[in-house]
Amino acid sequence: MAFVEFERAGLRRNNPEAVENIARLLQAFRREGLAIFHIRHASVEKDSALRPERSGYQPISQAREQAGEPVIVKHVNSAFIGTDLEKRLRDAGHQTLVIAGITTNHCVETTTRMAGNMGFEAQLVQDACYTFDRVGFDGRSESAEAIHQMTLSNLNGEFASIVTTDAVVAAVAENIAA
Repeated sequence: MAFVEFERAGLRRNNPEAVENIARLLQAFRREGLAIFHIRHASVEKDSALRPERSGYQPISQAREQAGEPVIVKHVNSAFIGTDLEKRLRDAGHQTLVIAGITTNHCVETTTRMAGNMGFEAQLVQDACYTFDRVGFDGRSESAEAIHQMTLSNLNGEFASIVTTDAVVAAVAENIAA
């Protein structure tokens, strides 16, 4: 899986519970029959771990799609560019998007920004996404936690509401019961 390859390369990630939380979100949405769209990144970069023929392309088992759940393949950071995601969402009447995945400061952030710009109510699940330590342009090391928090801060309010897995799971159960 992609995150295992990054960890082998010496990159540490934040949110060790993120995969479990993604699985909880999927379980709650499936239990209530809510729409789920899986986004898969098929990199066209020669050395990317996310190329379709490499192990990083395959989803982790806890997040694998089930029968009837669409998989939208993208080639850039945004799930909206070069895909029919927006059309599918609008055709189905979806206004609220619950967003989770990896990495917080790349695909998750770009997709969340675009969702907000397109008029969707984006809810970014902060404990169901993660990123990795990075070295900045100035050579300084930045922790995954700091990058994650800054990304959430940048998105909060203007592009998305920042929520937790517990809050989403409770809201799903409450809204269906109401």
